Amino acid sequence: MDSEDESHQRSLLSHVLVPVANEDDALKTAKALEPYNPDHVTALHIVEKGEGVPNKTPVEQSEELAEESYASVRTVFPDADEHTAYARDIVGAIFKSAEKVNASAIAYRSRGGNRIIQFLSGDTSLKLVTQGDRPVIALPRNDTET
Repeated sequence: MDSEDESHQRSLLSHVLVPVANEDDALKTAKALEPYNPDHVTALHIVEKGEGVPNKTPVEQSEELAEESYASVRTVFPDADEHTAYARDIVGAIFKSAEKVNASAIAYRSRGGNRIIQFLSGDTSLKLVTQGDRPVIALPRNDTET
């Protein structure tokens, strides 16, 4: 790799925003990101807050889930920052959070699911890679994951 490629890679991984759903997802995502050695990591948890509709889970329970997720990320990246967003639009909240923390890239691990689930959920992965204003890194999944 020449110095120009190393410089470009360095800037891409200078501050990576890592959306996480729960403790297990956070750990798996952090471990998938670890080999790429990012300079700085901010873990993001989005509390799905209903706008005019009931919340999926109580906000207090969601905030506790966020803290557990951040702790999991810190087992791999001890200096990771945390950012909690409250929104109904998950992808929009990821983009807004990336802007707010000035992330150089967004790194995520697909949570899988069959085509029906992806269609019904609006395929978050597709939206992340096609609608973003900064690089999005899709991290590899372990072959044994479903």
